[in-house]
Amino acid sequence: MATEPTKEENGASSKGKWTSNKKRKEKDVFIYGNYKSYYGYRIDRNTKEDPRLAVFKKEWFEGKDCLDIGCNQGIVTIAIAKKFRCRSIVGIDIDGGLIESAHWNLRKASRQVNSNKTQVKGFSDNADNPSSKGEINVDEEMDPLKVVSFHRENFVEHLHVSSEKYDAIVCLSVSKWIHLNWGDEGIITLFVKIWRLLRPGGVFLLEPQPWKSYKQNRLVSETAKANFERIFLHPGKFREILLDKIGFRSAEVITDKLTGTVAGFDRPITAFYK
Repeated sequence: MATEPTKEENGASSKGKWTSNKKRKEKDVFIYGNYKSYYGYRIDRNTKEDPRLAVFKKEWFEGKDCLDIGCNQGIVTIAIAKKFRCRSIVGIDIDGGLIESAHWNLRKASRQVNSNKTQVKGFSDNADNPSSKGEINVDEEMDPLKVVSFHRENFVEHLHVSSEKYDAIVCLSVSKWIHLNWGDEGIITLFVKIWRLLRPGGVFLLEPQPWKSYKQNRLVSETAKANFERIFLHPGKFREILLDKIGFRSAEVITDKLTGTVAGFDRPITAFYK
């Protein structure tokens, strides 16, 4: 039986942050993987965009309704919306503080787009510019504020009434934290809910952390420590579970080596099709 995390376990706040009781080594431990500087140390500083976007297919997202589970500060969610022109994309995270940051990033992205449109329009209206006639579409860049939304949600425990709601669901480097906090039951619940929320023909993009990563984080809480000892469904079994037990019809590894990521983050990403 999996051990479920309490709301405030061993000093853990409702945001999933645990503060050590030892005064000499006071530090925050993020029991749900809800790091506030996650993108800063995952992505190479010389990389302009998250390298995972380079292996995503436009057809999965363009004109589609999408969901990003464990969106953190919403950087990837917003980037997917802008690059692939989703009809809608919802980002959810268990940490309310990260969702606040995601809303801030969304407003910033929207202001940038509208600022660019204003500058381009001014350039195209310039009578002294002979090349401006009919060659610049000021509406080409999409305002993410019209497409992207964020809210705080515990996906595993949340009651999802609707089904077949999304065309694409993204779950990037989140499964380990669900597994450590809710055990094998939690990971099965995650997969079943995703399958139910996907429309026929939809795609589920999964980037699971390797088992060695579990070992490194098994002591973040008493719950994680207890669940780690009971885990039977290791990440290497996820593909078999999703195809044979959950009901996905096919799968393809879209990358097993990412460039532009810091060492330890070049994880395989698999697309599962409903």
